[in-house]
Amino acid sequence: MRVLNEIIADFDELLEKYKFNCIEKIKTIGATYMVAAGLTPKAVYDGADTDLDVYLCNLCEFAFAMQDCIKRINKHSFNNFQLRIGINHGSLVAGVIGATKPQYDIWGNTVNVASRMESTGKIGKIQVTEESSCVLEPYGFRFEPVHTVNVKGKGTMKARFLIEKKGMPA
Repeated sequence: MRVLNEIIADFDELLEKYKFNCIEKIKTIGATYMVAAGLTPKAVYDGADTDLDVYLCNLCEFAFAMQDCIKRINKHSFNNFQLRIGINHGSLVAGVIGATKPQYDIWGNTVNVASRMESTGKIGKIQVTEESSCVLEPYGFRFEPVHTVNVKGKGTMKARFLIEKKGMPA
């Protein structure tokens, strides 16, 4: 439990970096760390055409930063933790629910599909919807070829594994 808390704290620290200022932590559920980008209009990204592009690019760079963070943790703790990350983009609903213990949360198809990208993905990989990969490719993000996944409530969907961003330090 202590190690999980340290990992979550390190991810929280990543969110304090200026380049991730458009990403908000929504919640943690067990070992799941949920974030969303673009809930507040304060993103900056070189060369992005639309706000949605900005948020999606930053979200993917955050996913890479999380993977780097896990590698550092593993090196210092002699563990072999790995992440399975799912990403989607689109509209959603956000709000606060509850009277005695109010909590901020997000809902909608975008959130559900991102969750399915994570749960149907592979350990150590970042799985994105094909639609998201099409938005990201012009910004230098590279992907493995398209594959299909069976998504609960949706049927078969096309997805891709994010490999790298050209020009990003390894």
